[in-house]
Amino acid sequence: MHTHCTILGLPLQAGTGRGGCLMGPDAFRTAGLGDVIISQGFGFVDLGNMSFPCDIPDVTGPSHLKKLSEIVAWTRDIQAQASALAMTETFPIFIGGDHSMAAGTLTGMAQAAQAKGRPQFVLWLDAHPDINTLTSTTSGHLHGTPMAYALGMPSFEGIFPPVPSPLDPANICMIGLRSVDEPEHQFISELGMEVYDMRQIDECGVVKPVSDFLDRVKAANGFLHVSFDVDFLDPEIAPAVGTTVPGGATFREAHLIMEMVHDSGLASSLDLTELNPFLDIRGKTATLICDLTASLLGRKVLDRRTRGF
Repeated sequence: MHTHCTILGLPLQAGTGRGGCLMGPDAFRTAGLGDVIISQGFGFVDLGNMSFPCDIPDVTGPSHLKKLSEIVAWTRDIQAQASALAMTETFPIFIGGDHSMAAGTLTGMAQAAQAKGRPQFVLWLDAHPDINTLTSTTSGHLHGTPMAYALGMPSFEGIFPPVPSPLDPANICMIGLRSVDEPEHQFISELGMEVYDMRQIDECGVVKPVSDFLDRVKAANGFLHVSFDVDFLDPEIAPAVGTTVPGGATFREAHLIMEMVHDSGLASSLDLTELNPFLDIRGKTATLICDLTASLLGRKVLDRRTRGF
């Protein structure tokens, strides 16, 4: 892992049905994300927030899709920026923004990995697989489609930017799923993807799935992108998300996963997505995500300070 981190804010909310994710990047900053990075001994630069795309393409797709042109523009811009960042000697942290941003971050990372001749792996921590295509999504909200796009699945061609290096479904591990649409079930089954829903986590814990996956990343000399959606966590501890699903990961499970990823030394980039500060309670969700990022960067549970409220 690099000794330097770069934060890039991606203030987009067009992929979701309610406002608020636009404020996500600044909420992470207010919660002290930069201080967390510095406290773990990393060099640090904050590139600020990407500006709203100035060139919105005139694209048409299925009529029920919401804000399609805007998301296509964001995807194009984020993909270029992510790929460029991945080619430098830094650990990029993309702070969002709804999960449609991953259409750009996943494809940008994979493009850079291909340029370096190494495979791209993804640890997807989310209540949802976000693997709907433009034709299978029933809601029309594009934060449910980035994984399908990054895998190079049909329906996106001629609308979204071409995917320079589609992800290999065998290189993806999804943990925390508990809200999956019928077409998504089918896609996951057809692709033979490695997914762990909360029932499997209840039965066997997180250690084996995470360690087995990290072993595979290491054996392949791969890059590892961690895409963390706030709704991976139980809404009791992380209320600031517009897509809450009860029964999510606990504080301890989430920290354990982040510490294991740190111990592996394999992580090369990170998404923090779907934080909606408008729905937060005194910043507790943003603070928790900063804490989890600290664990990914090397802070141990034993180092946590007592908090007085």
